[in-house]
Amino acid sequence: QVQLVESGGGLVQAGESLRLSCAASGRTFSTYDMGWFRQAPGKEREFVAAINWNGGKKYYADSVKGRFTISRDNAENTVYVTLQMNSLKLEDTAVYSCGARATPLALGLDARYYAYWGQGTQVTVSS
Repeated sequence: QVQLVESGGGLVQAGESLRLSCAASGRTFSTYDMGWFRQAPGKEREFVAAINWNGGKKYYADSVKGRFTISRDNAENTVYVTLQMNSLKLEDTAVYSCGARATPLALGLDARYYAYWGQGTQVTVSS
């Protein structure tokens, strides 16, 4: 059974940090590229960050570059993908979801390339 489970969301003040985690199991996700997306109310889902299967390549949206860091741990049965979010801004408020893809990131960063998704975790940044 494929499972992607996000955790770590919450309510923080602007300028603070949060660490999101995604636990992926049920497939050989150690060979999958992984990514984080977010969706704010009334807006389309947008790319945040992605990491290739071995952690050697990372991609970030311009809006989070320098503030967010993606990493992964390919444990034996479960892959953990972490999104460290620093210097949070009001505009970072959204539901954050992780996804897994078998197609390489070099093909594009769009959400359409992702085969599996988690249920999402809410991040709310207040002033």
